[in-house]
Formats: sequence, structure tokens, C-alpha cells
Amino acid sequence: KGAPLSPLDGVPVSVKDEVDQVGYPTTVGTRFLGKGVAKTDATPVARLRAMGALLIGKANMHEIGIGVTGLNAHHGVPKNPYGPGHYTGGSSSGSASSVAAGLCPLSVGADGGGSIRIPAGLCGINGLKATYGRISEHGAAPLCWSVAHVGPMGVTARDTALGYLAMAGADPLDPLSCNQPDVALDGFGDLDLTGIKIGVYEPWFNHASDSITTTCRARLDELVQHGAELVPIEIPDLDLVRLAHLVTIASEMRTAMDPYYPKDRSVFGLDVRTNLALASRFTSLDYVKAQRVRTECINTMMTLFEKIDLIATPTTGCTSPAIPKAALPDGISDLGQITEIMRFAPLANLTGLPAISVPAGYDAAGLPIGLQFHARPWAEALLLKTAVIVETHHERRAPPISFDLLRA
Repeated sequence: KGAPLSPLDGVPVSVKDEVDQVGYPTTVGTRFLGKGVAKTDATPVARLRAMGALLIGKANMHEIGIGVTGLNAHHGVPKNPYGPGHYTGGSSSGSASSVAAGLCPLSVGADGGGSIRIPAGLCGINGLKATYGRISEHGAAPLCWSVAHVGPMGVTARDTALGYLAMAGADPLDPLSCNQPDVALDGFGDLDLTGIKIGVYEPWFNHASDSITTTCRARLDELVQHGAELVPIEIPDLDLVRLAHLVTIASEMRTAMDPYYPKDRSVFGLDVRTNLALASRFTSLDYVKAQRVRTECINTMMTLFEKIDLIATPTTGCTSPAIPKAALPDGISDLGQITEIMRFAPLANLTGLPAISVPAGYDAAGLPIGLQFHARPWAEALLLKTAVIVETHHERRAPPISFDLLRA
């Protein structure tokens, strides 16, 4: 008829291999799941398909999402387009790589402990983890149900906003997505932040490399030019938050893998096997205590958001690490590196608060730096608006590996 179905009609979109797409297996990054193809789309995928999105296939991921480097011993290691010898971050590794390289402007990712925001930050794209339950989990692998989020990863903030609008909203097949406010992006195109207060917890914000903190600070100063006010805040017990999230997500992933792990541990990669072995040592007492920390943290954050609108941090404590030769082909366990990569991620998952990673600049080696914002529940419009403003102040660089499909 000559009329597009939506702004996404014909737009290429990749789908993380944690989320069902008709005609493709859902391997969840393993070599033993997904022996047959999915018969129905996950709800977010179905909504994109109905809007005319061109679903180009499944994107690789860190095995069962229990890692943040993106290394996969079974299907290969996705490379960072800004540094082919460097990690993409994970677990939505292939999603970030496909978007950053220009193969598609949008991808469906998933985030249980930073798995959208971390690879977005390390690959120089945008990644939104919406409010818990805002985007249906129906058709996503049940790996870590109390911290899991499906969400969009896009080249620009506007691409990411289109993905959010397409995927979000009530789904009868996922009760957690119901009884939430209507999805809207009121004020999205307005670049005025007058009256918006951005909280900065200085010890936490500065717990990253110098190039990251300097770059992220410059972006915050630019937001002040748009009317925002920077407000010093304190967030207590962040180490406890990190541990509570670890106990929660690892226990849930170990439970999700219980039909497989005790029978034949050799089907998992060595790093995943190590993580599942550690998770097996957690007790029900550990899990309950973690939920008590979670409740206290939610109360603390909701009290903070009575006085501020956003909380700013870097996305990661380091830029993309090089892939060590020792990591290939079997995997590697480097808890110190994981801590650096994950430093700013778990808070949003443990509390269910929305958070976004926005491209903020590059380090001396040309590797991307991400800036992260948290907001109160259902404030995705403010997060995306802020991301648009950040984008107006620095020049994006094409990665060394890139494809311009519109000019091909």
C-alpha cells in the first residue's frame, strides 16, 4: 500500500539468543539447549515483528548469561568493533557487537546483572534496562527471574527509544508486566533539564579509571548547561548490595540449571562450571539474607528519589579489556576483572529501577566509555531524554570494523 507499518518497518534487528524467535533455536549460549527451533516468538520479538522489523537472526551471548565479558567457549567470542582484540562485555555480547558494527541499529538484549548496559558501554552504544516488569519476559529463558529484564540496545538514544516503545507494555502472558502505568515518552524531544536534580555519590562515581571519571564528569557538566543540578548524595552499603545481587542471581541461575548441571557438568564451559560450582555453595539462609538487603536498598533508593530525579555513575570501572590468549578456547575466570566491569551494574537489577548506559566518549586507545543513569520506577522517558542530550555534546566515532548498510 506504500505505507510503512511503523517507523521500524524494514529496520534490521538482531535478537539475543536468550529470547525466542520463530525459526531459530534458543541455545542461551550453550551447546546443549535449543535442539529444536522456537515455534513462537517471545512477546518483545512478536511486537517488533508486528511493527515490520526485519529480524536478521540470533546474537551470541555469554553462556547462560553468567558472565560479563561476553566470552563464549562454544560459539566463539564476539569481538568489539572498536578493538577486535577486546571483549564486547556481556552477557548481551553479540547484540552489542552487531549494533556497534552497523549490522543493525537495534537489538533485543537482556539484563540480569548489567548484561545490556555493560556491553552497551564497552561498545559505544545505548542500552536501556527498563523498570522491572516493564517489558514482558514471556519467551525469554528463565535464568534469573527476580532480576531479569529484556530491553533495547540501539546506536542512538532515539533508536533505543523506538525499541522501548515497541517492546514495552502489559502482556497477559507475563503478569509482572501488568498493572503498570501506560508506556509514554512525554517530554522526550525537549532538551531542557531545568529542575532536574542529578545525584552523584562521589566515592562511587570516582571508583573507575581516570579517563572514565574525567569523561563522564565532562558529560555531567554539559547537562548542567541544559538546566540540570548536580546534587551530592550518599548510598550506603554498596558492597552489601553487590554481594546480595551476587547471591540472588547466582542462586537463581544455579536453580535454573538444576535439570542439567548435576547430570553432566562437562556440557558447560569451564568458567561457567566454576561459577555454578560457587553458586552451589550458597544456602537458603544466604538467599533470604540477600533479600533482606534488597528490601533495605529499595527503601533507601525510593527515599533518595523523593529529592532527586537521576543518579549518575560510569557504566563500568574500566574500558573494554583485551581478550587474553589464555582465555581461548576454554574460557577464563578473573574475579577481579569481573568486579571492575560490574561495579556500577547490580544496583539497578537488585532494586528493579530503570537504568541506561549512554556513549560518553573514548579513552586514549579509542575504546568507548559509557555513562550510566538510574531513575525512579517508570521514568524511562527522562532517561532517554537525558541520553539524547548527552549525545548532542560529543562526536561519535565509527569503529575500525563497521558496515554502512544504507550505502552498501
